[in-house]
Amino acid sequence: MINIPEPKSGLSAIVVAAVMAVPAQAYEEGPVTGGGTIEGKVIFRDTVPKRKIIPTKDIEVCGTPREEPLLRVGSDQGVESAVVYLAEVAKGKAWPALDKKPQIDNVKCRFVPEVQVIRAGGLDVVNSDPMLHNTHGYYGKRTAFNLALPNQGQRIPVELPRPGTVRIDCDAHGWMEGWVQAVDNPYYAITGADGKFSITNVPPGNYNLVATQLFTGPLQQSVVVAADKPTNLTIELKKQ
Repeated sequence: MINIPEPKSGLSAIVVAAVMAVPAQAYEEGPVTGGGTIEGKVIFRDTVPKRKIIPTKDIEVCGTPREEPLLRVGSDQGVESAVVYLAEVAKGKAWPALDKKPQIDNVKCRFVPEVQVIRAGGLDVVNSDPMLHNTHGYYGKRTAFNLALPNQGQRIPVELPRPGTVRIDCDAHGWMEGWVQAVDNPYYAITGADGKFSITNVPPGNYNLVATQLFTGPLQQSVVVAADKPTNLTIELKKQ
């Protein structure tokens, strides 16, 4: 992040304002020559923490008290549903075709999907439950959207206009939690149950790769992609 000192004159203020107003360069789709692959595994070696969930209302839909892990880790330490992406990629492969608009649904007092990656932009918020949900999304501590959905089958479109991690809560059912990673380029993956991921057709070059999960937060590292070759990584997430 660039720290811009406080301007000392009117002219300086105009210059600073002009610099800060310049929008980020939009991602450009184009042919990729000699694209490489970034593949690997996200792991967590520590003890997996759990949280106690005690539904206090709408129990017939939300279920009984239970314990759930704060992240899902397999017997071989692989982290399921971690997000891995490349930051600040200006040009490369085309965005994947979508068969429908991205959505997050309230289903039996859970968010479905719990984790997803979307192109920064539109998202539908849906309520499939027969009672009120209040779905609340945050960029950090700042509200991205805050919606009351009292009706079953209700669908409300929202915009996530910039890349970033958006935490999703329900103000009516405080144990509900999910997250959306909004991105500005198509170089991303979500790990499988074994913690493995693959990002394909990456233009050769140097990149900043980010691996993140809601409990651990983001981990950033540099990665070099060679033409027509795989780059293999093991990424260890740790407690914040």
